[in-house]
Amino acid sequence: MRRGLLSVGFFVAATVQAAEPARDLASGAADREAVAVTVYNDDLALVKERRRVDLPAGLARLSLREVAAQMRPETALLRAVSGQPLSLVEQNFDFDLLTPQKLLEKYVGREVTVIRSHPTTGEERREKATVLAAGQGTVLRFADRIETGVPGRLAFDSVPPNLRDRPTLSVLLEAAGGRQAVELSYLTGGLSWKADYVANLSTDGKSLDLNGWVTLTNRSGAGFDNATLQLVAGTVNRVRQPELQKVYAMAAAAPRAKAQEATQEALMDYHLYSFERPTGIADNQTKQLALLSASAVPVRREYLLAGNDWYYRDRYAQIGQKMKPAVFLEFENKGGQLGKPLPAGIVRVYARDSKGAAQFVGEDRIAHTAKNEKLKLRLGEAFDITAERKQTSYRKITDNVVETAYRIDLRNAKDEAVTVRVQEPLPGDWEMLQESQKHTKESSRVASWNVAVPAGGAAVLEYGIRVRW
Repeated sequence: MRRGLLSVGFFVAATVQAAEPARDLASGAADREAVAVTVYNDDLALVKERRRVDLPAGLARLSLREVAAQMRPETALLRAVSGQPLSLVEQNFDFDLLTPQKLLEKYVGREVTVIRSHPTTGEERREKATVLAAGQGTVLRFADRIETGVPGRLAFDSVPPNLRDRPTLSVLLEAAGGRQAVELSYLTGGLSWKADYVANLSTDGKSLDLNGWVTLTNRSGAGFDNATLQLVAGTVNRVRQPELQKVYAMAAAAPRAKAQEATQEALMDYHLYSFERPTGIADNQTKQLALLSASAVPVRREYLLAGNDWYYRDRYAQIGQKMKPAVFLEFENKGGQLGKPLPAGIVRVYARDSKGAAQFVGEDRIAHTAKNEKLKLRLGEAFDITAERKQTSYRKITDNVVETAYRIDLRNAKDEAVTVRVQEPLPGDWEMLQESQKHTKESSRVASWNVAVPAGGAAVLEYGIRVRW
């Protein structure tokens, strides 16, 4: 009999202990010891932050405040860096932020205090009311009536626990107790970056100085002070599944920089750029960081007059007058201070006028460019170089075979000689019948000529072709 009483007493004690509520703790940005942010090209970032917290022994609910509002909670991971491991029970991401309207909506069915001031004496009068509706308008029920709208100021007893003043990750965990460091990592949207380049041409136009900048934009809903910043260039496959955490866990390498520019390293089939100096990334901020700098990069200018394949399908008169060749700059990503992977971005080109002032002369977008590859920038159209194209003969041999000939007159009003590359896309099977200078077969459907045009002079290109399709 006595043994049974002891068993019942033990069961009651164990039940009381199990039902004991978890202690509530809060950790804000002030508890951060370190933070690292890895930003991807497509509006995605991996955040890793270490916080020092005091944990009680047993069950506790830790509210990690000032996390990104665009956090993907399924990717969040909390682990102990020092001390005993943590046992995680559940986690909640509270992103329903405190506003007057949200607070009123949470109080539907509950009492609030309505405070009114007398219009002449200013004396305040308080009256209790129950909030009946707060969606399309406020409806209040007083003891003797129902009113719409807010007749005065509203006073609330408290803030509902699921309404936060800022985004919060709430974690229910069991710990051994004591002060220890924990690491929180998660993926978030709202952080993105792009590369921008400035190219300054030399006076003779034969070389350029190239400077690259990273433009970083943070709209994630959280700021990060003294963050170790890394950038990943490349197209990362994104599966819209909770397994996202596994895909991006590879970006945790520490930066190794030698200067204030970014250093880069291969990361699987992507490139990781690291910055030596920690930087602050404020919410709703755009900032720029130096990416690279290279001087005296050899560059070549090209003038391109491109045709169309429909020129060879029918009979035409004069196809174009005062046609303008496109102006391109070409250089190689190798040697000297280059020879490193260049992230995709816009290159803006400047040239110096007679007084030495830099003037904008065009821009173009480049794709991700590996080392030792060529870059070709289209700046615009040549002003002083013009062309006229005439069809000089046309003969239809069969329904799918024609012979045609063209004359292209090129004029150069510049004080220097230029070379214009005439590029012709050709339909079907083709055969060159005659030409005033030798062509180059760039591919099975493209023929081109490099036509030298003297300073202040003109040049003529003539050719005949048979096309079968």
